[in-house]
Amino acid sequence: MNCLIRVGRSSKLLFSNRWYSVSKSSIEKQNELFDEECLRQRNAIGRIEKIEVEYEGIPGARKLLLNKGLSTPYNVATHISEWLMRDSALALIDGETLWDMHRPLEDSCTLKLLRFNDEDPFHVNKAFWKFCSFLLGATINNAFLESVKVDLHSFPSPQITSGSFVYDAYLSLPDWKPTPSELRVLSAEMVTLASRELPVERLQVSEDIAKEIFTENRFKQAQIPKIASSSGGQITLYRMGTHIDISKGPLIGNSSLVGRCTITAVHQIQSDDGPLYRFQGVALPRGLMLNHFAYKILEDRAMKLNRSSFVDHRIEEVA
Repeated sequence: MNCLIRVGRSSKLLFSNRWYSVSKSSIEKQNELFDEECLRQRNAIGRIEKIEVEYEGIPGARKLLLNKGLSTPYNVATHISEWLMRDSALALIDGETLWDMHRPLEDSCTLKLLRFNDEDPFHVNKAFWKFCSFLLGATINNAFLESVKVDLHSFPSPQITSGSFVYDAYLSLPDWKPTPSELRVLSAEMVTLASRELPVERLQVSEDIAKEIFTENRFKQAQIPKIASSSGGQITLYRMGTHIDISKGPLIGNSSLVGRCTITAVHQIQSDDGPLYRFQGVALPRGLMLNHFAYKILEDRAMKLNRSSFVDHRIEEVA
């Protein structure tokens, strides 16, 4: 259902319930390139080697024989139990390295699956907060009509104490100030997207491939060489459904792990790359219940301008 937005005495359709706001051909091209690189990397594995993975979490532990470069922590979870497959958000390798659920394992190791109800969910919460920014970017990218130019910029490293997750974007809507009804429509789009139970894929690519995937995004084009220079020439991409973005990760393994969520505010800000809109939101993991009064406190806090920023970007509120 489209949302009718009134501007003065005129009105226009601003949002769309379609999955595509950027051109369909652009999204298809991005995903074709992503799939091609996935296939190339799998074919490069050659002869399949076996690795031994010791799962921590069952008394006496449990050892599994898996395929190097192909098997993932998610596959480990499927071997253990259905509830573990459904609830695991992240993995810990050899007690020290965080690992995405759908990232292929590279060697024999011990593996622990991390969940939100663990005694210390610090790493899971951080991955959740980061994923919520990623999900927010997907919502922004797909919620607007094609007549609205959308260029996703980036999102800061997660700072849970800030009270909100963030995504910055350029919109060809000068001086747009969303109404409460518009924010509700955006929030509904985000909830719908999360409810699709989409797995989150990870892929490392070269600088050239990353630039080809984001050929239509001027901000990503400028950011990719800087990222590559500090990460050995590799860019880490994540894909959820048809949405692809850049992130160091790790991210939680599936969109269904997001429960209640709200896009609380959109602020006009000024960055080194010019004027942007800062979208902010708050969310709870699936299964975590909070009464309306307590959640409203979180929403009110998340409405205030979040001043988290990248080191090389000056963020100021536009009056």
